[in-house]
Amino acid sequence: MERLNLPVYSFKIKSEKGRKLIYDESRRKYVPLTPEEWVRQNFIRYLVKEKGMPLSLIAVEPSMKIHGIKKRCDILVFGRGGRPALIVECKSPSVKVSRETFEQIARYNIHIKVSYLVVTNGISHYCCRLDHDKGTCTFLESIPSYPLVEEG
Repeated sequence: MERLNLPVYSFKIKSEKGRKLIYDESRRKYVPLTPEEWVRQNFIRYLVKEKGMPLSLIAVEPSMKIHGIKKRCDILVFGRGGRPALIVECKSPSVKVSRETFEQIARYNIHIKVSYLVVTNGISHYCCRLDHDKGTCTFLESIPSYPLVEEG
């Protein structure tokens, strides 16, 4: 798989019926190893190892309903109080992070109301902090470490 702009981590990878699978520690199962999944698994590992986020507080592809339509965000991190605090949208390294990517994650956040949004393609990472009371969005220099401030 492609080298990402993240620390190098080791993963359990196997081949089954002609396709590669990667072990997802949070879902406790092997999943198809696509370019987007490669980014997702590396970013989860980054959040846990580098940012101190407990794996037990990370949900991978949780489903939600937005305007009656079932959607899934890539990664949802909960804060200490059990309230959603950060959403991560992962794209394949070949996909340029764009305004549309942020609009997608913003639509998820209408329902969830987290304080942090992160978009990554494994090469470029963008994070913003939302203040829902003031209606402001501030782009940050780096991804915050745990514990996250949960203002929602």
